[in-house]
Amino acid sequence: MRLLLVEDNARLVRSLSAWLGQAGMVVDAVGDGLHAEQLLMREEYDAVILDLELPRMSGMELLRLLRARGNQVPVLILTASGETSERVRGLNAGADDYLAKPFDLDELLARLRAIARRRAGRAHSVFELNRLKYDTVSRLFSVESQPLSLPPREHAVLEALMTRAGRPVDKKTLSDQLCSLDDAISPEAIELYVHRLRKRIEHSGTRIRTLRGLGYLLESADDAPA
Repeated sequence: MRLLLVEDNARLVRSLSAWLGQAGMVVDAVGDGLHAEQLLMREEYDAVILDLELPRMSGMELLRLLRARGNQVPVLILTASGETSERVRGLNAGADDYLAKPFDLDELLARLRAIARRRAGRAHSVFELNRLKYDTVSRLFSVESQPLSLPPREHAVLEALMTRAGRPVDKKTLSDQLCSLDDAISPEAIELYVHRLRKRIEHSGTRIRTLRGLGYLLESADDAPA
């Protein structure tokens, strides 16, 4: 899951980014609403964690602007205010959820995953394709109920393909799932991860097909062309 954290408290940004990274998330962080607005015009995120009290453009202004433009990226508001009126105002402006500071990190993670599932049209947290299964809550893959242990970057690639099974996923999207804006993943590295994954899932009844010019497609092996 790729996240945009919009928060001007540098200490909170450092701790949240580190903790979310340990939970398998890719986090880009900015400290003001204007920078976030510019970033959201050119980058795609699975969710936004948005503070309301921001310099240059408030979180509420940014949220209204996003929704006016038709950008429906899931937004979870973080704020020091626990007032019901503030919560209602944020939700009415288009926020998907709301969490008052201080908050529990596990609850934040659970809420992020829940709003991402809701926006994807899936209330259920498990993806299945033939014998391959992915639980988005535990973030565990399995083949016929046997755990499939993967290194972090291979896990991120397979997660991106599994949650978009049946649809082509280009290399940029896969790269975005692996690294923040400050990092870089080469196309050759993506090819290497896909090559390794093909071997790991060869007995799952699924396969990863290369679509020239489009990227990669995770599909049932039964549906694959001869």
